[in-house]
Amino acid sequence: MYVGRIERLLAYYSPLPMCIVNAQGKVTRASRKIAEVFKYDGIIDQDVFVLTGIKMQELVKAAEEETPLFIKRNEKAFRIGCCFLGGEGEEGSHEGASLILHFTDITDYEELLKKYNDERVYMMLVNVDNFDELTASNDGNESGITASIDRLLRDWSAEMGAMIVRYKESLYELVITNRNYEKLVEERFPILDKAREIESNADFPVTLSIGVGVGADSLVELDDYAQEALDMALGRGGDQAVVKDGSSFEYYGGSTQSVEKSNKGKSRIIGHALTTLMEQSSRIFIMGHKNPDMDSFGAAIGIARLAKSVGKDAYILLSEYNETMIDMVSDAKKTGEYEFVTGERALSLIEKNSLAVVVDTHRRMLVESAELIDNVDRLAIIDHHRKAEDVFTNPSLSYLESYASSASELVTEILQYRLGKKSLSRYEADVLMAGIMLDTNRFAVKAGVRTFEAASWLRRAGADLSRVRRYFQESPENFINRANGIVNARILENGIAMSTCGAQTINTQIVNSQIADELLTIKGARASFVAGRNEDGVTVVSARSLGNMNVQTIMEHFGGGGHMNTAGTKTDLSPEEILQQIEEYIKTTETTQ
Repeated sequence: MYVGRIERLLAYYSPLPMCIVNAQGKVTRASRKIAEVFKYDGIIDQDVFVLTGIKMQELVKAAEEETPLFIKRNEKAFRIGCCFLGGEGEEGSHEGASLILHFTDITDYEELLKKYNDERVYMMLVNVDNFDELTASNDGNESGITASIDRLLRDWSAEMGAMIVRYKESLYELVITNRNYEKLVEERFPILDKAREIESNADFPVTLSIGVGVGADSLVELDDYAQEALDMALGRGGDQAVVKDGSSFEYYGGSTQSVEKSNKGKSRIIGHALTTLMEQSSRIFIMGHKNPDMDSFGAAIGIARLAKSVGKDAYILLSEYNETMIDMVSDAKKTGEYEFVTGERALSLIEKNSLAVVVDTHRRMLVESAELIDNVDRLAIIDHHRKAEDVFTNPSLSYLESYASSASELVTEILQYRLGKKSLSRYEADVLMAGIMLDTNRFAVKAGVRTFEAASWLRRAGADLSRVRRYFQESPENFINRANGIVNARILENGIAMSTCGAQTINTQIVNSQIADELLTIKGARASFVAGRNEDGVTVVSARSLGNMNVQTIMEHFGGGGHMNTAGTKTDLSPEEILQQIEEYIKTTETTQ
């Protein structure tokens, strides 16, 4: 009786829309102003879930935690305050108690918040990829192609109501609102596709790289975010948009191959800068990625040769390697010209002004010794993989070129311009050639004009293909495992080939990649994924593509990375489980695109 009187008084005098709900979730009392929330009569004895869409358990939890809930009714937004009617029972229990729900109209606040969010500004940088090559290929019509690109970007900017400034021939800056940014994300940056439709005389399409900075506290920071995002887009090969929001990146596009640059000026500049760094360094440490392959090892040997050309000794970090590398490493040790050390030994040799040169990777998690890099004064990176997020920060020298076939190709170009009349040894020419041949699958994949020019120079320097071919010979066990993987492959309807490597050995990654390469020779196959466990029981995955599917972004989703055509990852899942997840992910992404 006492509680009932309180309910009547609260309902009568409440200045806000209010109702009282019993423990069964039924409305027992309501104020006259409740009509501002619910535009129909007779809510007494109605179920609160029917009225609000909020379960009774959620209301009780909100009352216990003193947190608000929110609903929208009659084109208005309301904040619901929940509290118990009556005292606590034993041990603080509210079992059986009624709830008082107060509704506060926050429509104006929500509209103001929406307007604020819609009108927040973001910075966007748009770069025309390979601008020099594009205009050179349109000799006599340079103004026509640049005008077409400029008109496309300005029309696009006008559609979004964005401000646009062109402050370099190939670079534009835009200021857009959050409303238009969200539309861009929803449509996955269609401007990338429109740019490729521009007609030109070049043998490659017009592509754009876009960097977007969002979520910063100032315009200066937004601009920094946009620049970092653009650097990431360019480092990953261009033809894509990258969004930087705080410390995270999101990627859109990336459906075309990186275009090979015809101008070798950058390799000359990098070669000069690298030799200058070497001359100024007390000790030089060279490393590739863990469990090195022929490209990583060949590039390391090439950098060691460059160090010798400036009168410096170099230490090559080498710990574990698989059996495919045994002959190559053995031949290197027989020459007596290279000093190989473990990561622990290298740490003890560090002096002031030491230099570390990392080849064939730029990711901290993959290098032979991240600890050594943390302790040297200078760092140089030479890599051909698309840029990842966990790149080493603030290197003294960074040469990341995703158009290149291999790290060995990049190192070979540097050696061409820095050795002068000095020549490579036959062994050095052989291992650099082997590195190029490995990553191009014997010049079948991603071999551009500059790749063949580098191979031609190595041939003149003494590389012998018969000796190089010896490095590609494999054991009978690997041959059988590869054959079994090919036999057991399954081809999905969408042209995806999948298989597993049944053997659990140190060579699983190599066998995986060989199976994946072979599966692409099947008619109708456009991508392949092969998984198997290595000697440590970790599942390793090799992914390959003919170019119409970006396997790098797929592998990045599962914690890996690589190139558009060649990528991989590691996981604790079984080979069958990871392949199933990859299949489901591809179906989902292809459905939403």
